[in-house]
Order: sequence, then C-alpha cells, then structure tokens
Amino acid sequence: MAELASFQLHTGDPAPPFSLPGVDGKTWGLTDFQESPFLVVTFWCNHCPYVQAWEGRVIALQKEFASKGVRFVLINANDDREYPDDRFERMAARAKEKGYPFPYLRDDSQQVAHAYGALVTPHPMLFGPDRKLLFQGRVDDNHEDPSRVKHPFLRDALVAATSGRPISETELPVRGCSVKWRS
Repeated sequence: MAELASFQLHTGDPAPPFSLPGVDGKTWGLTDFQESPFLVVTFWCNHCPYVQAWEGRVIALQKEFASKGVRFVLINANDDREYPDDRFERMAARAKEKGYPFPYLRDDSQQVAHAYGALVTPHPMLFGPDRKLLFQGRVDDNHEDPSRVKHPFLRDALVAATSGRPISETELPVRGCSVKWRS
C-alpha cells in the first residue's frame, strides 16, 4: 500500500485539466464531464491483477451511481512498450469486451498521471461539483473476494457525496500495481 504522505493531491485540491484520447475515438477533457456533479478519475490499466479483480465492481458502481450524477473516467498511463497489454488497441478491446460504461483514456505522455499523483492501478479519486478532491483511496478492502468485503470505501464515499453528507474517510492508502513509469 502506498503511504498517504505520497499523495500529490489532497482533499480540497482541484482536479488538474487533461485532454486525452479515448478508446471510443473521442478526445476527452475535464470539461467534458461538467454536466455531472461528481467525477471519479481512476488510474487504470489492462494487465494489473488488482484492476482485473475490481473491474466488475467499478463497472457496477458506475451503473449504480449514474442516475445520481456520477461519472467515471479511466486513465491508463502505463509504459506500453514494457507492458504491451496496456497498448491502446488492447485497451479498446478490453473496454469493448467488458462493456465499459465509461470513457477509457490513454495518457501516453504520463503527464496527467504525474499531475494527479497516480501511484497505483487502480487509484480512484472522487471530485465534487467544483472539481475539488473529495476522496481518494481504494475500491474496497478485499480485491480477492467480493463476498468478503467489509469496507466498500469508494461506494461509501459516493453514497455520502451524493447524499450531501461529509465523507468520513477522505484519504486511504491505495492498493494495486505501481504505475509503470517510463525510464
């Protein structure tokens, strides 16, 4: 787990702008989500076993919270030369195969991942209507077995935010595979 002190953004910090190509053929920017009060920016990839374990749960969260004004966007910044499963065409294939209900973007320069301080995949960050950070941490406390989850951290944050209540734990250690930075 990454240490909380390693986070670059903290509660109340603004979401850095971005403009990235999506597997849907569109270029997406932060302003493309302005109609949604809540935005979950999640650093993601194809090959990480943590991402693969939480993938279905993240899809379910998007479907559950879409009607409450929540949008998810996934950003893959991994070095795709060293990790060919994270190449753009494989991202597109995975999004189609899994039926992603959210944009899946490629950060080839890794500048956006650096701006957000992405540490691992997955690294979810929830931003409010003013695009200030409300929560970052992990999806839940058991990536291996959904039936044994005791603390659905991201879901709890979404419930609180969409209900107008404060989020009880705004920063939690993240868990996953390290972002694969280029040397």
